[in-house]
Amino acid sequence: MEHYKGNTMMKTKAVLLGFSLLMTSCSSMFSKQIEWEVVEPESYPTISAIGYAPISAQRGNDQSSKMLMALKASKLDAYRELTEQVYGQKVDGDQSLANLVINDSHLNSSVQGVIRGARVLKSYPVGEDTYATELELDFKHVYDIYLSTARPKRVKQVRYY
Repeated sequence: MEHYKGNTMMKTKAVLLGFSLLMTSCSSMFSKQIEWEVVEPESYPTISAIGYAPISAQRGNDQSSKMLMALKASKLDAYRELTEQVYGQKVDGDQSLANLVINDSHLNSSVQGVIRGARVLKSYPVGEDTYATELELDFKHVYDIYLSTARPKRVKQVRYY
């Protein structure tokens, strides 16, 4: 009786294995068509940043050259701030101890990323020695740029024949 029960169990396992192999091989016999659709976010945020640069610290032969350099530097500073908002900021730090007293402490930060589609709102002097530039990044515009380079998709419908 025990031997008969073992044979029945083996036959059942063999039939199940055969059936599963048959089903998986049949599924590859069907053709399928996948229909894709573009995924669009429900809302688009707009972020802004202000960059500052001192005029007198710029290199240049005259005041107008220094002002132009400060204008460019303030724009770069605003881009750096936008990049921080979009990608975040990497912070590295280290400290050294001697006799359980901190001897030295260093903190470095950096930001890295690509900002496309930012718009200069305005550039203007602040006080007598500083220039400021305001930038705006509308993510609707960023999304349109993204669509032109990489079409984000999801499966809309799958048809089997």
